[in-house]
Amino acid sequence: QVQLVESGGGMVQTGGSLTLSCAAAGRTFNRYFMGWFRQAPGKEREFVGAITDNGGSKYYAGSVEGRFIIARDNAKNMLYLHMNSLTPEDTAVYYCAARRYYSYTTSASDYDYWGQGTQVTVSS
Repeated sequence: QVQLVESGGGMVQTGGSLTLSCAAAGRTFNRYFMGWFRQAPGKEREFVGAITDNGGSKYYAGSVEGRFIIARDNAKNMLYLHMNSLTPEDTAVYYCAARRYYSYTTSASDYDYWGQGTQVTVSS
């Protein structure tokens, strides 16, 4: 089991940058496949990015490829999402998620643990 708490959300202007953090409480954080998702009101939860247990492989949604960077620091039990060149289309609640199995997936239903979410608002 792992407990997740996101932080770092806020308001930023178009073109700005923001870094989200996810603090994980659990002895086996380094075993989990981790992901970031986002959800705007009235919309389906959307895959943003994922990273393998050792950080060796990273995956991104096409909408954020080249702008966002996912990273993890297993020594600190932390997951990060570095967001650059933000636009209003990035406005959403961002969620940190953990998956017990290592296979790559973009489906929210395949993840087992979730944080409470942190709001990101990009103004134009």
